Amino acid sequence: AAGPAPNYDMQKILSTRTPKEAAKMSGFVSVVLMPVRYFMIAGFAILALLFYDRLDLIVGNRIDFEQILPSAISEFAPIGLMGLLLAGLLAAFMSTFAGTLNAAQAYLVNDIYIKYLKPEASGKEVSRVSYITGIVVVVVSIVFGIFALDVNSILQWIVSALWGAYVAANVLKWYWWRFNGSGFFWGMVSGIVPALIFPYVFDTLDLYYFPLILVISVIGCIIGTYAAPPTNEKTLKEFYRTVRPWGFWKPIHEKVVAEHPDFRKNTDFWKDMFNILVGIIAQTALVIFPVYLVLKEMVPLYISLAIIVVCFIIMKKTWWDRLPDEKPTHVPEGAP
Repeated sequence: AAGPAPNYDMQKILSTRTPKEAAKMSGFVSVVLMPVRYFMIAGFAILALLFYDRLDLIVGNRIDFEQILPSAISEFAPIGLMGLLLAGLLAAFMSTFAGTLNAAQAYLVNDIYIKYLKPEASGKEVSRVSYITGIVVVVVSIVFGIFALDVNSILQWIVSALWGAYVAANVLKWYWWRFNGSGFFWGMVSGIVPALIFPYVFDTLDLYYFPLILVISVIGCIIGTYAAPPTNEKTLKEFYRTVRPWGFWKPIHEKVVAEHPDFRKNTDFWKDMFNILVGIIAQTALVIFPVYLVLKEMVPLYISLAIIVVCFIIMKKTWWDRLPDEKPTHVPEGAP
């Protein structure tokens, strides 16, 4: 409900021509990506569990579980397939890395350098700053990587603590008319700072203090929003009229209706929530069915496939067939 993640997902969304194409592209990603990804991972995980005695997992006199995948590939993948597999993994890494790096450069250059530091910067200067920003981001990322204990601890922090800082600002930006850039900034900062500090304060899993970070981030969003004036009314009205979000937009809705009497409010909240619920069930089944296939657990496999089929039929009627045939619309610069 918070829209696409503002990195490579957003870049893919913006590369489509219409909202209908964007919705179809986003839906196909789950269908294509999830079964293939977990089919491969499940296969190597099971090989590693069955033949762990043949894998070189000892690093520094202790078992390093992060060696399971590379060791299993080295031990069990034939030469030709190993090269293809490594090429695919490298391509996946590069696409994710490039998309995330591009997003970081865009935020720092467009939202900070051009907006606040040097609005009159020439195109050549902007390109130079973008290159420098990219290099700095990569170097800082490498330094963080060197000091990271393991992939699992970083992943747990990202999906638990860091998401607490991320969620509030990225949901409110769609559904609350008063929310502005100041609220987004302070909401993110007030969440990221405790996300960085709490691992040293609480001797527990990052997931357990996710609610606390979320509450702090929401408070930061509200305080930051009211600490600055609202986004200009023209931008808000155009954004509301073109995007038609549901949520807390009553003051803007009344002004848009006054100017465009034929405008209709988005009343699809419950339909969207239902589609999200069905979509989550379908995505979960898409993840587990290749695992059951590798394990040759036929009854759970057939059940998961049946769930996928039922979810797809429902989504066909409640989502796919109702996608609007809209022409591309312009979203104004500075929209929340």
